[in-house]
Amino acid sequence: MIDIHSHILPGVDDGATTSEEALLIAKAAVEEGITSIIATPHHQNGKYINGKQSILENVEALNKLLRNENIPLTILPGQETRIHGDLMNEFETDVILPLNHTNYVFIELPSGHVPRYTEQMLFDLQLKGLTPIIVHPERNAELIDNPDLLYKLVSKGALTQITSSSITGHFGKNIKKFTMQLVEAQLTHFLASDVHSLKNRPFRLSEGYEVLVKEFGQEALYVFRENAELLVRNQTVYKTDPSKIKKKKFLGLF
Repeated sequence: MIDIHSHILPGVDDGATTSEEALLIAKAAVEEGITSIIATPHHQNGKYINGKQSILENVEALNKLLRNENIPLTILPGQETRIHGDLMNEFETDVILPLNHTNYVFIELPSGHVPRYTEQMLFDLQLKGLTPIIVHPERNAELIDNPDLLYKLVSKGALTQITSSSITGHFGKNIKKFTMQLVEAQLTHFLASDVHSLKNRPFRLSEGYEVLVKEFGQEALYVFRENAELLVRNQTVYKTDPSKIKKKKFLGLF
């Protein structure tokens, strides 16, 4: 199993604080059945700046530590970049780090709204050959109020990633309900942990997949897990043709 969103790198953001904590998170990942984790530290979120080169160095150091401790887990490089006005310039100057050096790139929106330039910037990223993945859209207040906006972004080529703790209900009933609606409406493509710590933000990835199977069947499990593997290999993931996405009219969605 592959987890494409984590904050396991020690001392770089609000995730693991020390190497010892990173090792504990790694051991928990192995117990959960995870074999590879993409480290995606926060970048340009108003508090943390983690450029490509520093992330690569930290990933190399953590992999070395894991080998020394005989922990069978591979850390892959990535970045969770908050959308900002200088993003395209940072891509041109090699500051932005796509997931595992692929054409897929994480884009985080502010929790309370969707900036007006979002659609244009996601389009500009695609013109550069990148596929933007909007992380945890189910926790964005404006998207919850106006899910048609997310439909528009997805129909124009963006992908999305939901969080395991959202689908298990640990972020509350309303977020779980909206997450389920996104899965049913086929507006999301990946499930990941967004692990920060074992105490407050653990993996819950296996539990999340169990909920997917219970609610949507084995096919959902296959698609979401396969998409994580396809992403790591820089291959085309499974997604619904935007023209075939049915706008479901339930609980105010669309």
